[in-house]
Amino acid sequence: MKIEITGGDLKLREFYQIIYENAEVVLNKNGLNEIDKCYKFLREYSEKKLIYGINTGFGPMAQYRIKNEDRLSLQFNLIRSHASGCGEVLRPDFLKATLVARLSSLMKARSGIHRNTVELIRDFVNHNILPVIFTHGGVGASGDLVQLAHLALCLIGEGEVIYQSKQQNTKTVLQKLKIKPLEVHIREGLSLMNGTSCMTGIGMINIVMSYRLAKWEMLMSAMVNEISEAYDDHISKELNQVKPHSGQQQVATALRKILKGSKLLKNRHEHLYDKEVLADVLDEKVQEYYSSRCLPQIIGPIWETISHAEKILTEEINSVNDNPVIDYQNGNIFHGGNFHGDYVSLEMDKLKIAITKLSMLAERQLNYLLNHNLNQKLAPFINLGKLGLNFGLQGMQYTATSTVAENQTLSNPMYIHSIPNNNDNQDIVSMGANSALLCNKVIENSFDVLAVHLIAICQAVDYRGIQNKLAPITKSVYDTVRKLCPKFVLEDKARYPELAKIRQYISETDLY
Repeated sequence: MKIEITGGDLKLREFYQIIYENAEVVLNKNGLNEIDKCYKFLREYSEKKLIYGINTGFGPMAQYRIKNEDRLSLQFNLIRSHASGCGEVLRPDFLKATLVARLSSLMKARSGIHRNTVELIRDFVNHNILPVIFTHGGVGASGDLVQLAHLALCLIGEGEVIYQSKQQNTKTVLQKLKIKPLEVHIREGLSLMNGTSCMTGIGMINIVMSYRLAKWEMLMSAMVNEISEAYDDHISKELNQVKPHSGQQQVATALRKILKGSKLLKNRHEHLYDKEVLADVLDEKVQEYYSSRCLPQIIGPIWETISHAEKILTEEINSVNDNPVIDYQNGNIFHGGNFHGDYVSLEMDKLKIAITKLSMLAERQLNYLLNHNLNQKLAPFINLGKLGLNFGLQGMQYTATSTVAENQTLSNPMYIHSIPNNNDNQDIVSMGANSALLCNKVIENSFDVLAVHLIAICQAVDYRGIQNKLAPITKSVYDTVRKLCPKFVLEDKARYPELAKIRQYISETDLY
């Protein structure tokens, strides 16, 4: 599989295929020709003119002119001085995502780079040579300066990379593969560093995983409705179409699709409207708890938040996000702040709030299943053993509850935590990389919560003996879970290995 990078139309699906399916990256020929034109213009235009980042210092040091003989040293000094991150090394998929995001931006041909820059990044992507980049460093205003400095450091043949799952010396790996390090011509150092590609790459992965979480929670919500034998009108087209939010409509439609063929949902007409009900006190609830009944209204805005984040991040990954912008077509250079990460930072904060709410919904549904006073259909903690002697899923609930509490704390916004730095040149910043990483932590936590939830759901199905009444889609998931995690025996045992298996299953599997 090959995916062409043009610099203007990389979509989330193509991004996913490059990162997770190892699709080969090829560079658009017209885009390379435009890069050549932009480079030629900048080389000629900058000969006798004072241009930021070419013959001046950077940031608050821009008032200092750089001699012609020191121009290339300036670019190397910028890269080396800013390769100062610390903390843990980013995950391999984050590292590859950062490369892809930077490549897409540079292919727009507004950075004045030599074509060997994009060709080298392409080679890094296709050979899975991943620059060692650390979690801590960038403030997300003049781009992901520190994180992207580590990327640039590896491109010039220095620093370390992850290759074949091992952290290795960059120079050694490049020599082994007969790949020539980057040759700096004019402003390659600044053009590589001055952008939003780290936060954007991580953000795109967050969106992929958020969609996956939302689909899983819709399926688990459907199964909770089956277990409780809920009325089906809360997901009906008639009820939901009178509140015309697109997310609500999509979620209601998805739930109807998931539950098609279920023999467990109740029709309100059959149970209440088509016969005379004379009892003063009904044995069954007329309406379900909100965590079962309000799914389109709760998951709908979450789905729309993910969708909007996809729109913004896709625009960002296809943008020119460095500074200055080289407008070779009109013969001019424009200075501004396209490197500023506010678009990404705000979307990541909104996304982590939405995913936290998703984990809260799952936790409430889990509590419903484990609390026999609420569901009135299951044993306490869905205990298949001897009450008092055995504990059922009591221990698992602690894990889910504490993890949701952590999500709630992590959902405080990073977007508004601006701290001036760089001699107050960067006097208001985005903290975009921090926002993207915290959002990812919330997403990873939520997979843990949903793993507990799915085990509890399948335990409840076993307790009620309703396996053969499930909808075909939910029955298929139940069967898969039971292959990974056989039906619980009566005696208690350590549950963490089963939790790990189910978590891996849901975090790596896309639904419908």
